[in-house]
Amino acid sequence: MALLQANKDLISIGMKEFNALLNQQVFSDPPVSEEAMVTMVDDWVNFYINYYKQQMTGEQQERDRALEELRQELNTLSVPFLAKYRAFLKSL
Repeated sequence: MALLQANKDLISIGMKEFNALLNQQVFSDPPVSEEAMVTMVDDWVNFYINYYKQQMTGEQQERDRALEELRQELNTLSVPFLAKYRAFLKSL
């Protein structure tokens, strides 16, 4: 079963906004630990999921599938950001 177009659009918007959030991050001195950064990114993902949860449409199963897809996409976007942060920590 394909996702509703409205939910696909929300996923796309959420991904763009989340990517913008990641791109705005400035690594500061003193840095936070890698574990703390992973926790922060997980918190951001959960924040986005909770925000978009209220906007998803369709039956419960459809909304759940859309939210799971959004979570997967946000986690995928997080991977290069966290790799960049690890490289930053190693450069110190």
